[in-house]
Amino acid sequence: MNLVFLGPPGAGKGTVAVKISEELGIPHISTGDLFRKAIKDQTELGKKVKSILDSGELVPDDVTVALVQERLNQDDTKKAFILDGFPRTSPQAEALDTITDLDTAVNFSVADEVLIDRLSGRRVCKNCGATYHVKFAAPIKEGICDSCGGKLYTRQDDAPEAIKNRLEVYYRQTQPLIDYYQKKGIKTDIDAAGSPDQVLTATLKALRA
Repeated sequence: MNLVFLGPPGAGKGTVAVKISEELGIPHISTGDLFRKAIKDQTELGKKVKSILDSGELVPDDVTVALVQERLNQDDTKKAFILDGFPRTSPQAEALDTITDLDTAVNFSVADEVLIDRLSGRRVCKNCGATYHVKFAAPIKEGICDSCGGKLYTRQDDAPEAIKNRLEVYYRQTQPLIDYYQKKGIKTDIDAAGSPDQVLTATLKALRA
């Protein structure tokens, strides 16, 4: 079962991907994790990624595709995998089609107002990086990290206006990708407005169907 998870910032696709990976024993492949591991291991691709990021540029498609291909060539992905964060555009999807065959593209759908509420309520510890939410996972003491006592802050990209901009960029980039998988007949929509457990249950039901 080869899967791609799609969804806007705040849809919770990463959280669901981790849980499904554990539930079904499927490798969860995040491009962010691939970048970090390649840089840490100082592979040739990792060195290239580091130099690109250090210069403030975006990692080009050919490098990202090469990293994904390298990961998909490993033995644990032969029967199944979940791709999270890739592809992001139609050209990336077309490149992926030359590497492997997909069974399902799971599209996590949530109304913008819900996404803004989720993301704008996020608080991060300046000291240890622990994440909280003013509604869904509040710290015991407001503004203070439960783990280390550090101060909590709101990331700049979690301000409402910044979130709206992030969503606009996402829809502009990703709508053609969603249409691409719709035409291929492998897109499955999941209502991700509920709790993580509800979304997990709905996703598992859709995949097992």
